[in-house]
Amino acid sequence: MNYLAHAYLSFGQDEVLVGNFIGDFVKGKMMNTFPEEVQHGIKLHREIDKFTDTHPLVRAGQSYLRPKYRLYSTVITDIYFDYFLAKNWGRYSDIPLEEFIQNTFSTLKHNRQLFPERFLNMFQWMVQENWLIQYREIEGIHKTLSGMSRRTRFPSKMEMAHLDLMEKEQEFQVIFFAFFADLETFAREKLLEIQNTNAGH
Repeated sequence: MNYLAHAYLSFGQDEVLVGNFIGDFVKGKMMNTFPEEVQHGIKLHREIDKFTDTHPLVRAGQSYLRPKYRLYSTVITDIYFDYFLAKNWGRYSDIPLEEFIQNTFSTLKHNRQLFPERFLNMFQWMVQENWLIQYREIEGIHKTLSGMSRRTRFPSKMEMAHLDLMEKEQEFQVIFFAFFADLETFAREKLLEIQNTNAGH
């Protein structure tokens, strides 16, 4: 999943949110340098990604994209899902999306001393360009995917993937609603499991 989903799936817990955002940037023994609840967020991030990558509904959506985008189809569906989450935000939260995003950025800024350097550099751009609100519009998805395409080692064609979203929006939205219900239940239970397991040590 992408950043808006990871923020939502932190369930209002600030340190979990921090870990959920930096999860891709923490390697090996770095894990032990973070406070326990941040470590929980990092572990949750990884579990969310694993659940997403192996879910049959997600794989069904990726099967449509894979002939054109190959290994980048997994990245594209992550971005698509943030689009549907942002677009249908009122279905999931009573807090307006703009307020939720500002609260998210405020929490992250307050904990920036914990950020790995690579994430800190990216976070500055994330806030400056307000990536999370951009996910609500097709043009924002186009901009996000185009930026990612410029950073890939090989030609990805991701700058064209917003067109597939426009063509198959209804089909992908059906997939998202069914999958995200499973993911939210999984993430809530997994976070409790992670926290309870560590509490027992």
